[in-house]
Amino acid sequence: MKAHTEEEFTTFLSQLVDTNATLSFYTDFPKCYANVNRIAIKLNQLNYLIGKADMDEAIRELWEENPKVFSVLDILIAIRTKDHKKAVDDEGKVRLIESYFDTVDGVIEYIRETGLREVFTNKQITNLVDYVFGVEVGLDSNARKNRSGHIMEGMVADLLTAKGVTFHQEVYSYDFPEIHTVLGEDTKRFDFVIHTPEKTYLIEVNFYSGGGSKLNEVSRAYTELAPKVNSCPGFEFVWITDGIGWHSAKSKLEEAFYTIPSIYNLSTLPKFLSQICSR
Repeated sequence: MKAHTEEEFTTFLSQLVDTNATLSFYTDFPKCYANVNRIAIKLNQLNYLIGKADMDEAIRELWEENPKVFSVLDILIAIRTKDHKKAVDDEGKVRLIESYFDTVDGVIEYIRETGLREVFTNKQITNLVDYVFGVEVGLDSNARKNRSGHIMEGMVADLLTAKGVTFHQEVYSYDFPEIHTVLGEDTKRFDFVIHTPEKTYLIEVNFYSGGGSKLNEVSRAYTELAPKVNSCPGFEFVWITDGIGWHSAKSKLEEAFYTIPSIYNLSTLPKFLSQICSR
């Protein structure tokens, strides 16, 4: 027997919103400032290279003074060495970007081949601290897809708080022996847990404004997870999701919708809150 009707699914789809983003969503300026401040001293030292006619000699002089200053060169081309990016060197060998910073000759090759040599010499950049702040703002856009999920969690937390509902966040399945048993070796972290006299609700929250394979994976995982949780007396799995990105994964969402009894979007969430508050 289906958990919901086709008519209910059609209504659910029609209620999905375009975005949950406020203006503060687009750029996390405090994080950008923090990232720049961590390397500001080295960036200021690298400013020594700006405008130098003999760039190779200037690099060697700076290397003699402080070779560690070149460890931040990765951010100047908008990458992070922690991501282990690679490139083909002058000899045709594939090497890690950070390996260029191990020797002065490697630094010279890096600055020459990336195009930074001309940028420095021609003073197209006048202050590397300001420049890197701009780079960080650009890179921060990559975090937006995760940020919408955090905003959704915040919205749910605010609604629960406003209703006076006590909840816990980021709770692992091993905190509940019954659940841990049915999940086997799969350890699951639930976004929210709500205890009532009658039942414990294990809740997942997300938001997708765009499509992608992630949506299919999430829908499939929850379709498998819900029956396992619900098979344990006194427990219920709840999925709160929204965003027009689901239109691109309609078939998988529909499958989950017919399998999971407690699935809500922002429009239907008040129904769940009323249910919780009455218990």
